[in-house]
Amino acid sequence: MNKISKTLAVFLSVGVLSIGLIAQTASAGRYDGEIQSRVSTELAAKKEFRNLRAATEDGIVTLTGTVDLYQQKLDAAKKVRKTEKVQGVRNLIAVTSNVPDSQLAAQLDRKLYFDRIGYDNEFNFVTVAVKDGVTTVSGETRTEVGRDSALALVNRTPGVKDVVNDIQVSPVSIFDDDIRLRALRAIYHDNVLSRYASDPAAPIRIVVSNGKLSLYGTVENTMDKQLAGMRANRIPGVFSVANNLVVTKHS
Repeated sequence: MNKISKTLAVFLSVGVLSIGLIAQTASAGRYDGEIQSRVSTELAAKKEFRNLRAATEDGIVTLTGTVDLYQQKLDAAKKVRKTEKVQGVRNLIAVTSNVPDSQLAAQLDRKLYFDRIGYDNEFNFVTVAVKDGVTTVSGETRTEVGRDSALALVNRTPGVKDVVNDIQVSPVSIFDDDIRLRALRAIYHDNVLSRYASDPAAPIRIVVSNGKLSLYGTVENTMDKQLAGMRANRIPGVFSVANNLVVTKHS
């Protein structure tokens, strides 16, 4: 094929692609009125969406307006996305509730401390940082359930404008689960450290990932921190121990 023929082939290919994209856009656009009507009906049916507006172009729905909670912003987009013939959603909804960053962070910390007590509370470590209502959630959980539970608490808290999810989920591992149980017994069955099991809001957190054990939380004195580290280091099968416990009172 000569140079002229190759150039002509490229132009023809681009032309066919452009025609296809135009046809696809036109096909999506012809349903805009129908989509707009359905979306408006869906939003009007929910009280929490009463201040929302929707605009539809080429099958893409743009949501604007205000809601009280960040979770409602997510729910609105999810509901619209499920509407028949909707090609996509641009979520420009604003959250109206306002709480000072320091107050919001304190509220979230307390909620997360008590999350999933009686299940895998001791094996999850989740922290939050708040800047202008944007909440970054970090840490590690044993399962996706623990992660999703923490995010659900954050999403439903007044004052949260947006959420950045930096939570890691530990790999599924029978070997790691065995280390977790050994660590739980070694620390909480210790005569000195057992008192940290009595307050569900302030346990020593035991995070295990691929044989690496990390301790988080707060203890009353340096001796308790050192003792917890010693107990963790004696657990069979542990590759390494990171003692991240914070001492609240120096002794």
